[in-house]
Amino acid sequence: MNWTAIASIYRFEMARFFRTLAQSFISPVISTSLYFVVFGAAIGSRIQEVEGVSYGAFIVPGLIMLSVITQSISNASFGIYFPKFIGTVYELLSAPVNFLEIVCGYVGAAATKALFIGVVILATSMLFVDVSIQHPFAMLAFLVLTCLSFALLGFIIGIWAGSFEQLQLVPLLIVTPLIFLGGSFYSISMLPPIWQTVTLFNPVVYLISGFRWSFFGIADVPIGLSLLAILGFTMLCLGIIWLIFRTGWRIRS
Repeated sequence: MNWTAIASIYRFEMARFFRTLAQSFISPVISTSLYFVVFGAAIGSRIQEVEGVSYGAFIVPGLIMLSVITQSISNASFGIYFPKFIGTVYELLSAPVNFLEIVCGYVGAAATKALFIGVVILATSMLFVDVSIQHPFAMLAFLVLTCLSFALLGFIIGIWAGSFEQLQLVPLLIVTPLIFLGGSFYSISMLPPIWQTVTLFNPVVYLISGFRWSFFGIADVPIGLSLLAILGFTMLCLGIIWLIFRTGWRIRS
């Protein structure tokens, strides 16, 4: 492994993040506060508890997952698309680095940014509701795995995209609806039986369920299944990226 190359890519990507640190910090704080005002106050006044947990606290894992997933995708997709757009990706491909080192640099930086946002949202949530974390190590593991897996997906989207508009196509039309329909702000046990079955085909359900279990010890699906789902998704994304670099699809053309 060329650790110097990985560190160089990582530092370059993180430098772009720190240049807009105030914006990166303030934006999730404002967004989280608005979610609590809308969902916590408006809906929370009608739904006091969900499975023994106050509604305000119940939506915290969903809020974190919503922001972490979207931030992971956007940071990773823009990180690889911009060098492709301006042509500097060819310098990277001609350097003595392999695809794994390139992925580690870009995806590692994108995952770090998303992890930072997740921590900021968690801290902001504690200003509004009393949040307890029953399984802190499991929470951290799910958070890191989610950041990494969706950063890998964002990397794939960045390679696939042919324009800045296409960078937002998959997150807006596919990923965001899946997050909202994946139990971010409700338990799927509240749905009619037929819709519970349909919801189980949404892969985001398993991520949010496992992450919520680490907070409150309750889950819509078995915790082992949630872990297998996120590990399987991570391996799938790695396999696709390996195939992309092997064939040069959308990179060398």
